[in-house]
Amino acid sequence: MFRELFQYRELLFSLTLREIRVRYKQSLLGMAWAVFIPLSMMIIFTFVFTKALRVPELEKIGMPYAVFAYLGLLPWTFFSSSLTGAVSSLVANQGLVTKVYCPREAFPLSCVASSAFDFVIASGVLVGLIGYFHLFTDWDFVWHQTMWFVPVVLLVQVMFTVGLAMLLAMGNLFFRDVRYLFSVVIYLWMFLTSVIYPLRSQHDFYNVLINLNPMTPIISAYRACIVGGHWPMTGGFIYATVVAVVVCFGSWRFFHRTEPRFAEFI
Repeated sequence: MFRELFQYRELLFSLTLREIRVRYKQSLLGMAWAVFIPLSMMIIFTFVFTKALRVPELEKIGMPYAVFAYLGLLPWTFFSSSLTGAVSSLVANQGLVTKVYCPREAFPLSCVASSAFDFVIASGVLVGLIGYFHLFTDWDFVWHQTMWFVPVVLLVQVMFTVGLAMLLAMGNLFFRDVRYLFSVVIYLWMFLTSVIYPLRSQHDFYNVLINLNPMTPIISAYRACIVGGHWPMTGGFIYATVVAVVVCFGSWRFFHRTEPRFAEFI
C-alpha cells in the first residue's frame, strides 16, 4: 500500500492542489479564510468566557484565554475540515473512481493535505497572539525544549485524522446519509473535546470520560508543549497515540481490501 501510494504521489499532489484552488477560487477573502474561521471563533469564545461568563477554572490555565482557545481551535479546525472534505471525496470523484485506476485513498488523503495547508497558514496567527500577549500584557512566554515535540503531536493527529477520513469516505460511498450524520456529530464532538474549556484539576469520572476521546489529549499535548513547557508523555497522550496508529493502519487496510467494490456503489 505504501509503495503504490508513493508511485502515485504526483496524483496525490495534483488532487491536493486542486482542492486548494477550488476552495479559494473566486472567493473574496481568498486564503484569509484559513485564518478567519479559527480566529473568529476564538474572538467569540473569548468574549463569552471572559466577559459574559466567569469560569473559575480559567484562572488556572496559566495563559491568556485567547491563546488557550486558539491552541484548541487551530488543531480542531484542521481535524474537522479534513473530515468534512473527506466524507464526500469518493462520491465527488466518481469519474476517476470508476474509469481510471489509482489508489483510491488518494482522494481522502488530498482533503487532509489541503486542510494541512490551511493549518500552516493559520499557525501564523498563533505566533502573533503569543507575541502580542508577551509584549503588551503581564504574561510572559518562555521558549521550552518541549516545542520540539510538537511535530510528534501533529503526526499523531494526522494519523488519527487519516484513519477516520478513509472510514468516512468509504462509509459515505456505501450509505449516502453518512455525511449528514457526520455534520451533526462533528459539532457535538467539539464540545466533548477540551477545545474551548479546560479540564478539571481533579481526576474524576468526568475527566476520564473526556480523555477517552483521543482529540482531548492531543489538543492538551499542543498546549503542554507550546506554552506549558511539559512533556505530554502522560497516559492520555500514549492512549491517543495507540488509538491513532490502530485507526490509521486498520482503516487503511480495510479501505484497501474493500476498494474493488467501490465502483458498484458509486
